[in-house]
Amino acid sequence: MKILIYSMVIVLLVPLQTTLLPHVSIWGLTPDVGLAVAALIGLFAGELEGFVVGLAIGWILNMYSAGDLWISLITKGGVGLLAGLFGQHVAHVTPTVVSVGLLIVSVLSGTMVVLTMKNAAGIDTWWMVQSMVLPQACLDAVAGAGLFYLASQRLAADRVLMSDRL
Repeated sequence: MKILIYSMVIVLLVPLQTTLLPHVSIWGLTPDVGLAVAALIGLFAGELEGFVVGLAIGWILNMYSAGDLWISLITKGGVGLLAGLFGQHVAHVTPTVVSVGLLIVSVLSGTMVVLTMKNAAGIDTWWMVQSMVLPQACLDAVAGAGLFYLASQRLAADRVLMSDRL
């Protein structure tokens, strides 16, 4: 049953990310919903499922983008793995904690993409980080916190809200 649900989520992310979100972009930036979904699956389901689903999300979304394949696979899979590990070691995860984590991961991911560009000079790299990566990371953090809030209200959040571990 989980495989069917994860498959549906992955397949529905493609039209959401490629057709719907560009119409609600802010300053030409759209949130990376795949990054947020990989983190949420890692938090709610565990690090292994977060890693595997994150890899699948990175692969399927990269088929519809012009980026390098390995960067998307590494970032989405790594976010799912890190979120699963984070969910095991933190007693009470809140939307604020999720947004800060997604902000950090999104900045690192965007910076890695900028640094792997072949024609980026030092000044161009700083300009891209300042004008595109940081606003994109803020948008990803807000989207991830909102999705986490909605998911924690709708789902049984026993894995996330584990104050009895202390």
